[in-house]
Amino acid sequence: INFWPYTLSILPKYFPLHQFMFYKEGEPIRCTAAVAYSTNKPLVLEQIIVDPPQEHEVRVKVTNTALCRTDLFTLKGLNPEGKFPCVLGHEGSGIVESCGSKVETIKKGDHVLLLYIPECGHCADCKSEKSNLCSVIKATQAQGVMPQGSSRLHNLENETLWHFMGCSSFSQYTVVSDISCVKIRDDAPLDKICLLGCGVTTGFGAPIAKGVKAGDRVAIFGSGTVGLSVVQSCSQLKCSQVIVVDVQDNKREWALGFGATDFINPQKIPKNKSLLQTLIDKSGGDGFDFTFDCTGSTSVMRTALESCRKGWGTSVIIGLAGAGKEISTLPYNLIVGRSWEGCAFGGVKGRSELPTLVERYMNNEIKLDEYITNKRPLKEINEALKELEDGLVLKNCVGHRRRFTFSYVADGKG
Repeated sequence: INFWPYTLSILPKYFPLHQFMFYKEGEPIRCTAAVAYSTNKPLVLEQIIVDPPQEHEVRVKVTNTALCRTDLFTLKGLNPEGKFPCVLGHEGSGIVESCGSKVETIKKGDHVLLLYIPECGHCADCKSEKSNLCSVIKATQAQGVMPQGSSRLHNLENETLWHFMGCSSFSQYTVVSDISCVKIRDDAPLDKICLLGCGVTTGFGAPIAKGVKAGDRVAIFGSGTVGLSVVQSCSQLKCSQVIVVDVQDNKREWALGFGATDFINPQKIPKNKSLLQTLIDKSGGDGFDFTFDCTGSTSVMRTALESCRKGWGTSVIIGLAGAGKEISTLPYNLIVGRSWEGCAFGGVKGRSELPTLVERYMNNEIKLDEYITNKRPLKEINEALKELEDGLVLKNCVGHRRRFTFSYVADGKG
């Protein structure tokens, strides 16, 4: 009996030979990725092709990625910039595998963080101290393609897979613009500092960017990673009051651990008293100097604004609302001196300022490890997303299994 046909048919399943293939620099790479083919369906774990980087692009071997509610938000069809099929993920860290032409600030072997907000250093936003919203590649990034107008990701049927937020870190390899990643020190643990790619930086930087100072009274709505990072920042800034509002009692211990002075569950407030009045009373009767919405709920955003102090109270929107959602309040609430503002990525410029946060973490000045309440391999990414959606974890970090991939360059180094 000839068993060879059967043996050869099952070989790829049990012995994935592509894991041991030799790739020359500049060639496509075959690797594993979690692909989102449509909304409200599980990610599909499969082999994809990652093309070599072109001009001003780098190909990164992603070692770790943290899961973010923006990924969930997009998977549910609530993100207008979500384009399917795509490879989600944006809180990624890794090692540069190769660089395209004209790349000057990054080289092969560099340890990097992926940036969903790039920094070219030349546009009006990059030159201004008032903004971190580099606009150079915004249009193509929103379309799920690289600046040259095409994708570097494909499935084995050669179907285009769109990029996500310029990162696509739910893949063992990805291609990003050279202004969409930042070199960091080699000894920084990649499985920890990936959190600085979005959530922690977004929350930690916001109070600093908005001018929160010692003695201020602050309320934070939502105690996920972003909200607790606002808490950590306000605690370090020595605010006199840091109140966290969340409907999940299991977040209380986490909130207090990051420096909150009080925790309020709106569902536990007496029926004859509103959340707004409860907050005003907690503040001493005048309202808060600053409030931060980290929920994405437009009704919560209104409560956050109206619980601010008249005269100078500032409410900062961080949470991303669903497509088409609008905020509203009575004009009087703004006439009396309250301000409604927003903040993206904590106001941090990724390439010039993010390495400082890495340094602060390495000097034990910023907490990161405490956010990671679970770790899973890439093959369990759907289970990880479900845990995040159910509020069972703060950050679920996914480790990408290392592949035995070898690349060669002309001078023999590689």
